Amino acid sequence: MEITIVFILGLIIAFIGVIPPGMLNMSAAKISLKEGHNRGIMFSLGVCAIVCVQTFIAAILARYLSNHPDVIEILQRVALVLFILITIYFLVLAQKQPKTEIPTPAKSKHSRFFQGMLLSGLNLFPIPYQSYMTLTIASFGWMSFDKVSIGSYVAGSASGTFIMLYIYIFFFDKIKGKAFTTQKNMNYIIGSITGLVAVFTLINIISEM
Repeated sequence: MEITIVFILGLIIAFIGVIPPGMLNMSAAKISLKEGHNRGIMFSLGVCAIVCVQTFIAAILARYLSNHPDVIEILQRVALVLFILITIYFLVLAQKQPKTEIPTPAKSKHSRFFQGMLLSGLNLFPIPYQSYMTLTIASFGWMSFDKVSIGSYVAGSASGTFIMLYIYIFFFDKIKGKAFTTQKNMNYIIGSITGLVAVFTLINIISEM
């Protein structure tokens, strides 16, 4: 019974974490729009593969972080730099985007899978997020740090992430052709969102000084 609860908690927490539009879910939607559902799903599976690793690391670090709050401050600063770089990348990419796009050959499913792994690996936010949430649910006695509980939580996190990515793919397929789903505007959307996250992260760091 405890394993089922841990799995559901992991699913819900990951699901909520991916709800805000961001680099991964917007990229999954964009790939699906340009190249079809299958490649969007392969990208999402690549993301989930890294989510499993990140969630596992987060659970292992949770006990350490509970006794070393200064580590959380370091992770915040790393995330700030990362979000700033991502924001610059997507805003510059959007500005350079030509008005008339030349169709490019569709990449293989395997390349999209590894692209999902790469982008997910660049996103370090899930590690502090999952560490905090793991500590929280453990403090309520809903989860222990044994191998079975951690494995169940990791599986739930991967499932929750995939479900939300698929919702993005499905949603954007229904509204394709709208102005804001063009590649240029989607790059602006992703860049703007990561920029806001960077601002909030900076405010949080300054407030804790």
